[in-house]
Amino acid sequence: MARRRQLYEGKAKVLFEGPEPGTLVQYFKDDASTANGTKKGIITGKGVLNNRISEYLMVRLGEIGVPTHFVRRLNMREQLIREVEIIPLQVVVRNVAAGSLSTRLGIPEGTRLPRSIIEYYYKNEALNAPMVAEEHITAFGWANTADMDDIVALTLRVNDFLSGLFLGVGITLIDFKVEYGRLWEDDDMRIVLADEISPDNCRLWDSKTNEKMDKDRFRRDLGRVEEAYQEVARRLGILPEAGSRDLKGPEAMQ
Repeated sequence: MARRRQLYEGKAKVLFEGPEPGTLVQYFKDDASTANGTKKGIITGKGVLNNRISEYLMVRLGEIGVPTHFVRRLNMREQLIREVEIIPLQVVVRNVAAGSLSTRLGIPEGTRLPRSIIEYYYKNEALNAPMVAEEHITAFGWANTADMDDIVALTLRVNDFLSGLFLGVGITLIDFKVEYGRLWEDDDMRIVLADEISPDNCRLWDSKTNEKMDKDRFRRDLGRVEEAYQEVARRLGILPEAGSRDLKGPEAMQ
């Protein structure tokens, strides 16, 4: 296999040049970090599971008409994606109070919210991703009003679909974070779902026991982190065919 040029490395993924113009290869790492990078570790097999889970959810969303950057999975840890112009926003949907919402507003964790709430955070690690309003977003040109209309409509659709999908396998979608990008095709532009959807950026609780099945197990030193990610994949019916021995996966080509 030809060596690929690395374009970017983040906390959980690496982006490489794609095999054809307009594409990238997204590699999922086992690295985990939280608290703005002050806590770091390895969750064995996380990259393999997140690759599979994100593939599954992106494909399902595509089937209901949500445009995404996903093209196809290449191997255990890599997927082919369309190259997009990332909008520098983290879009967070909250269905149940947890995490920073509970801390900021003093709402007990686990409280069902009157309705789903959308929050925006400026995608800037140096500033620790501060929360922003739509006024900031449009004033600073990160996205215009038409972009925001598309983002809100897509986000609500994603939330409705994923909430039902997870509930069907006994999981409550507490909250989640998504990102969007501009996909240019000749002179036409459309907003598409980008990044990933996995237990790294979703809070997922068992619907009966409220047991956490996501990255909070790492953040809060709850233990059994790997098992939680595997259980999400198992319930979705996408645990790697050969079982846990596959989870190390191949190394990234550079």
